[in-house]
Amino acid sequence: MHIVSVNVGRAVDAEWAGRLKRTAIDKTPVDGRVGASESGLAQDERADLEHHGSSDQALYAYAREDYDWWQAELGRELRDGMFGENLTTAGLDVNGAKIGERWRMGTVLAEVTGPRVPCSVFRSWIGEQGWLKSFTRAGRVGAYLRVVEPGELGRGDTVEIVSRPEGSVTVTESFRAYHGDRDLLRRLLAHPGYPERWDRVAERVLGRERG
Repeated sequence: MHIVSVNVGRAVDAEWAGRLKRTAIDKTPVDGRVGASESGLAQDERADLEHHGSSDQALYAYAREDYDWWQAELGRELRDGMFGENLTTAGLDVNGAKIGERWRMGTVLAEVTGPRVPCSVFRSWIGEQGWLKSFTRAGRVGAYLRVVEPGELGRGDTVEIVSRPEGSVTVTESFRAYHGDRDLLRRLLAHPGYPERWDRVAERVLGRERG
């Protein structure tokens, strides 16, 4: 299990990029060691801080194996960083990772916090008909992580699973919880230390039951 590439991008103006008309989704691989902190990678930028500025979304990881699956589905090449991820991995079941699971990469310790929920900017960037529905249906969504211990990481670094909480849901299951699976959401909320964003999801999905 290792990092295939570390990807960064700068925010640029783009007419198709939602209401902000600005995006940093175009990530490209970089060489050398890159610093990672609770605000993300040192050389990276996030345009939409309202939806992507949380420390629980400091890093986004996507598996090269899922890219390969999408290449076969779409009949087109998909380079590392194409989906806007900071870390392209290999040999790691990113979607099967559990919420609260911790990874050691270089000198960085990071914790899985949830799935990527596709948005209109992602749809416009990829440019495939029905992309949001296809991405959602496939469930190959990748994982957001928060940085527990800042440090440096780089291409080729081993990804070590340091801890994997018992009883927690996987990234794929949390994606289903986000979209209304009440039982999975209850399981997620029963795990101590779950990310704060899930309280807002609970208000929407569970309503009065949550109160």
